[in-house]
Amino acid sequence: MTRLTTRTLLLAGALTALTTTAFAQAAAPVPWELSPDMGYGYGKDGKTFAYKMGTNNAAALLKGARKVPKGTLFFIGQNGQLYMRSGPYLEGSGKFMFGSE
Repeated sequence: MTRLTTRTLLLAGALTALTTTAFAQAAAPVPWELSPDMGYGYGKDGKTFAYKMGTNNAAALLKGARKVPKGTLFFIGQNGQLYMRSGPYLEGSGKFMFGSE
């Protein structure tokens, strides 16, 4: 009986440690994993998509393209529209200015 109780307590402690770690990691910002051979889009219907790109039409693709400035924030508004903001969005400490906390 003692063996079963000890095993149960150890298992409960391990699960608690794992879930606590998972919650702590969820708050950190995660960088996008963009790849040079992929195209990412935001369709007219508001859905996002990704395409594997080739080099055949690279010149045509770059013709109407502009570089995204460093320090640009992308977000979806309450109306479902994609927005971007160039400018400060981090406090001096590195904390996100518009967070809920």
